[in-house]
Amino acid sequence: MIAGRFFLNNWYIFLLLSLSWELLELVLPFEFAIETWDNKIGDIFVNCMAFYLGIMLRNKAESSEKTVRRDDN
Repeated sequence: MIAGRFFLNNWYIFLLLSLSWELLELVLPFEFAIETWDNKIGDIFVNCMAFYLGIMLRNKAESSEKTVRRDDN
């Protein structure tokens, strides 16, 4: 959500990062990286929903700023 709200506005880059992380977890030798395929798919789905929410929050904030600026003039 933070990525969508403050940093990224590009779905392709976000999906690339999200998928890359899940693929990296396949080769990491740490216990936290061991998970089922269902969990990996669920992680990507939840990431996408949070990114979407972050973009919606950004759009709402930008819309509010435009309204405030218009009212100031």
